[in-house]
Amino acid sequence: MLNDPRTVRITGDDTAAVFRRADDADADRPDRVATATGGPRDRPVREAYVWCNLTSGNGTRALWLLLLPFMVVNLAHWMRPAARERTRAVRLYGLLVRLTGLTLTVLLVAAACEVALDLTAWQCAGTRACAERHSWLGFLSPAVSEGGWWTLPGRRLALAALAPTALTGLLWYLSHRTWRAYESQEPPNGKPEPEDVLGHTALGRPGFWYGRRLVARLRAAHTAAGLLTVAAAVGTAAARHDRGPGGPALLDVLGRLLVAATAAGALATVWVVCRRGRSEHRLDRALDAHLVRRLPLAALVLLVLTLVHAGWERPGWQSSGRLQGDLTFGGIALTQGALVIALAVVASVLYRRSGRDPQGRAALRGLEGPAVAMLACALGGVMSGGVSQRVSDWLDGTGTFLAGPPVLLTWQASVIPLLLIVLLALCALLGRGALRRARAERAAVTRDYDVDPGDPARTRSIARARAMATLTDRAPLLVAATSTTTLFLGAGALVGAFTTGKTPGRAAEGTHPFLHGAAQTGQALGSWLIGLGFILFVTWGRRAYKDASARRTIGILWDVGTFWPRAAHPFSPPCYAERAVPDLTWRMATWTRATGGRLVISGHSQGSVLAAAAAWQLNPADRARVALLTYGSPIERLYGRWFPAHFGPAALNALHDDVDCWRNLYRLTDPIGGPVRLSGDDCGPEVDRAPLADPLAYGRTEDQPLPSPVLGHSDYQADPAFAQERERLLARLQPDVPEQRGRQAQAAEPEAHGKAAPGPGPTRAR
Repeated sequence: MLNDPRTVRITGDDTAAVFRRADDADADRPDRVATATGGPRDRPVREAYVWCNLTSGNGTRALWLLLLPFMVVNLAHWMRPAARERTRAVRLYGLLVRLTGLTLTVLLVAAACEVALDLTAWQCAGTRACAERHSWLGFLSPAVSEGGWWTLPGRRLALAALAPTALTGLLWYLSHRTWRAYESQEPPNGKPEPEDVLGHTALGRPGFWYGRRLVARLRAAHTAAGLLTVAAAVGTAAARHDRGPGGPALLDVLGRLLVAATAAGALATVWVVCRRGRSEHRLDRALDAHLVRRLPLAALVLLVLTLVHAGWERPGWQSSGRLQGDLTFGGIALTQGALVIALAVVASVLYRRSGRDPQGRAALRGLEGPAVAMLACALGGVMSGGVSQRVSDWLDGTGTFLAGPPVLLTWQASVIPLLLIVLLALCALLGRGALRRARAERAAVTRDYDVDPGDPARTRSIARARAMATLTDRAPLLVAATSTTTLFLGAGALVGAFTTGKTPGRAAEGTHPFLHGAAQTGQALGSWLIGLGFILFVTWGRRAYKDASARRTIGILWDVGTFWPRAAHPFSPPCYAERAVPDLTWRMATWTRATGGRLVISGHSQGSVLAAAAAWQLNPADRARVALLTYGSPIERLYGRWFPAHFGPAALNALHDDVDCWRNLYRLTDPIGGPVRLSGDDCGPEVDRAPLADPLAYGRTEDQPLPSPVLGHSDYQADPAFAQERERLLARLQPDVPEQRGRQAQAAEPEAHGKAAPGPGPTRAR
């Protein structure tokens, strides 16, 4: 980006840093600054901010794939409709999303309990044929080890409970480590503002990029929820035996007390999640140390007591059938459905109060948040069902030894083929529309390049690229169809599982042969698909762990998902913007104040979003010294449509008014970047320049003697328009640079670079 093999790190570390050319390393020295008549520094000093390691660093980042449902539900928090004032509905919206995130943590740990406790320790170890088939389980089997110490059902469960407990501990560790690396960066503007001050966007508030307190509270609550889920799985199994005929009275009383304590801990955890949201009007440095430490510790102590209680001697206790997995997963699914429906109601109320989106650009008319939350729940269900089904098939290869996973998980897997049919039909519909659009674009291509009739193959290629780029704008339809279908199919699976108590194939016995065959086919195909999906998911994560290029691809996908702070789920991948935005803001503010100079900060793709976020964090005086040059920017096309409360028309117009000038470049072939759709000032009639030609030349010309490629989202700097707009902004800023005052002011052109890999992921800000 600096176009020089010799670069020097000016400030920063191995994670994110600012670089210059080696010749410009000492440009800040008083004896090297420009003079009034020109000199060694009579040109802009270019800097590059490199932040790629924040999203695609070492191989451990591949583990973030397992946190995908958490990241998606966190996105739902930021997708609420724009609200003109602080209302109870806004707070209720955030509360419902946080509760949905809590259910996802419980679902993940419950799936681990299903695998470790039910399928492995309870069913397989308690069945002679299965234990003999898997010799490593022999010491847990009463038949194989001839009554060894670990063969009692309660002790088997207590030992197996270490696996979901370790998973909960791993999630806590990852969240705590990234919390120290990301959320600990303080923005430069630490001055609190009154709670009743309503800006155009919350991104400019002093505490927006400093979420330490909320993340710490949520981490404590979710860790406690995971530990309590393990305690409930073990404790209810022991309590069910103790309450039966001939059960030990003392253990029964102790078991009831432990179950009551577990329920009380669950209520306390929910209260912590409901009690406090984000504090954005000030830097909230308080960490609620007692709560953060004592709540997980109390849950851990309760879990240990439950394991000791379950492992006590109980003559005559034998494992048979399944544990109460259907009730657990059914309760989680029912709770998630109710939360998503309530969230949709609140979002509709907010959308009506916000004026119903006068420009009509909101993705789903206020329902994008609930739709994405539903997708997060579906992802969690697929992952939990996939791992349970695969482990069950592995333990019981012939399907004759074990009762298998809960019936509800089988029903949920059985509806996946129906969901795929709907999605395939929708994709076919979108593909047909793209083909029609491509045919319609041919005339526009020949008209834009003034080549009638031109080369038919070349025309079709350009028209097809333009048509494919428009598919991004059809994403709301795909999300809406997927989430709605998932909601109804999930409800049908829940009803079918609880009304029949059997798998779909067995429930359809005695019905019409076609219906019976369809049920068996759906069950078998769904089980295969959900298992295949989980295997592909794990394989992709393993490849990303070893392959740097694959890891960069995951980092690209994470650019949007982890831009937002962890407001709904503490175990989601960390928010890199809580490091990048303060970095950029500090650098921009210190440069303008120390030199009296001005800045042109430009951004490509996600870098343009970071540039805007950093500009919002500046003081008004510093912001007025900044000019923006964005290209391939999703700031309105994606962020403005999906996050209207923070990147809506009011917020972007306010940013345009506050900065010195803003120009935006885009192409019709770009599937990510697009126009900002703002009226302009004296820079021109609009912020957006007319769409850039892509390719630069239709055929061979004097300037382009070889065929020009269709660039799409990449290489905007190759277009002459980029240099023209950059020089235009620099010329606009230069007359206002003050005269030399001890330290001569300089025009500056900082750059930020997120990815070196080609494709839709490169994110740059100059």
